[in-house]
Amino acid sequence: MSRTGAALLFAALAGCAAPGGLADRLGGPGATFIADANGLAVDGSSLRIDFGRAPSGVIAALDRELGKGRVLGVAGCPAGIADQRDWGGLVLSFTTERFVGWRREVSSAGETCAVTG
Repeated sequence: MSRTGAALLFAALAGCAAPGGLADRLGGPGATFIADANGLAVDGSSLRIDFGRAPSGVIAALDRELGKGRVLGVAGCPAGIADQRDWGGLVLSFTTERFVGWRREVSSAGETCAVTG
């Protein structure tokens, strides 16, 4: 994907903040995401997918870049978590209206569900 294409792809999701403390990276053919304390940064760009974004936009962007995410159950999740999706070990959690957390291996930020199974 071209740099312009990536910019257009994430324009609806983009914030202006630079990435905070970097915790983890997960990349696909078009973009590499860096999970941090505020959500996800897009590597090499000022684009971000911060906590608070609508689930539909976050899920669509990650599905396009990383392949379809696997839907997980909500067992072990705090009240209010309605969905969690897994993209290659990066698990995002959502309420019905917002992206609220991520976890990967031993790192996490925001509201996440307990690892089950």
